Parts: sequence; C-alpha cells; structure tokens
Amino acid sequence: MISHLWLIGIGTGAMSHITLEGQQAIRDAAVILLPRKGAGKDDLATVRLKIIAAAGAQAKVVPFEMPVRDDTLPYQERVALWHDQIALAWQGALAETEITGPVALLVWGDPGLYDSTLRIAERLSPRPTIRVVPGVTALQALTAAHAIPFNTIDGSVCVTTGQQLRTHALPGNAETVVVMLDGKCSFMALDDPDLMIWWGAFLGMPEQITIKGHLRDVGAQIVEKRAKARADHGWIMDTYLLRKGDR
Repeated sequence: MISHLWLIGIGTGAMSHITLEGQQAIRDAAVILLPRKGAGKDDLATVRLKIIAAAGAQAKVVPFEMPVRDDTLPYQERVALWHDQIALAWQGALAETEITGPVALLVWGDPGLYDSTLRIAERLSPRPTIRVVPGVTALQALTAAHAIPFNTIDGSVCVTTGQQLRTHALPGNAETVVVMLDGKCSFMALDDPDLMIWWGAFLGMPEQITIKGHLRDVGAQIVEKRAKARADHGWIMDTYLLRKGDR
C-alpha cells in the first residue's frame, strides 16, 4: 500500500533541469516506480534510470508496463479508462514490494502542467498523501532554447493542445499560443502568412532539435524532422509556440 506518493518533476530529460529539491526527493524516496512503454521506447526508461543514478538514489526501482490506450473509444472515455489502468498497474507492480517509505514517480516536465499523474494518483485506494515537486516545464525549456520571451508586452498567452488546435483553430484573444501534445502536427492546417513558429523537441537533452521561422516556410521541414527523430528514437516529446511577427 502506498501511504506517501511523491511526484517529482524532472524537466524535459536533462539532469540540469531538476531542481535541488527534486534531486533530494529522488535520494529520499524508498521506492521509485519506473514506467516501461514497450518495444522501441527503452530510451525513456534509460533517461529516468540515468537521472536516478546521477542523483545518488538508493531507492528500490520497481518497473511497470504502461497500458496502451484503446483508440477505438471516444477521447474522454479512452483517457479515463487508461488512467484507471495505470493506477492498477502501479498497485500491481508494488503488490510484492515491501514499502518502507515514500514511493516516487519521475514526471516529465512539471506534474501540474498537461500531465495526468495527479489525476491517476487520485484513483488509488486508499488515497495516499501526495507531495508534488515542481520541475522545469516544456514551455520554459522551449523559450530558453530559442532565447525568446514567453509573452509579448502585456500580451495574453494561451496554452493548448494539438487536438484543441485542430478542433477550434487559433484562439482569437491570445497573442501567443503554445501547443503541447500535438502528435499530428496540427499547425499544418493554419494558413496565416504572418504566423511564426518556434518548435523544439528533446529540449535540454543532447538530442535537442529546434526550428523557427514563418510557419509557411518551415512547417514541412518540422514535419519531416519530427518524423525522422521519432523513428530514430522510438519516441519524441516536442512543443511549439505560435505568434504573429518575431516579437
């Protein structure tokens, strides 16, 4: 049974992105749950293991297999069922493990931003005491990689997803739009000639890729680079910022 669950933000995969609090939490955890996402995605587990080792952790590492989402279901139903299955996977992996202290999960980016680990944790019964250790977000890593400000002067920002962009296009009241979780390159449906894009993948890691420019000029290049990088690594985490002009 998990009595204390620590969700530790690890940034975008670079050890230098983990806060001192995060590194200490990794060292203090008794057990660390390690997700495995199947063939071709071993790099994800390897990055976490390197972070655990670099932090000097003595925790018992317990792997679990990540369930696969059922794409035949409607989106909300599909995600809810997937979250249920992940919570069961955590409990199943720990069933034979002696737990003498906090159980930790290393969460990409920040556990509070476009991540479902907190929602999954709420499904545990009994519900553990949850501690969240914030991490560097993909938004911060992206703007740092391109050396650009997150917002215009007094300008509004919308953070959204690829699915929302495909469904609703660009929100009209935001000068800056940051898009996450876009595996379908939804930006290709936008046709504003003044729209700039700042795109990045594997941010902060040695594999980092960045592309910027007018969307109409570099959109196809991003699609090609993204597909190749995903094929090379078996996974990809990317995000992008859209804005008119180069402000």
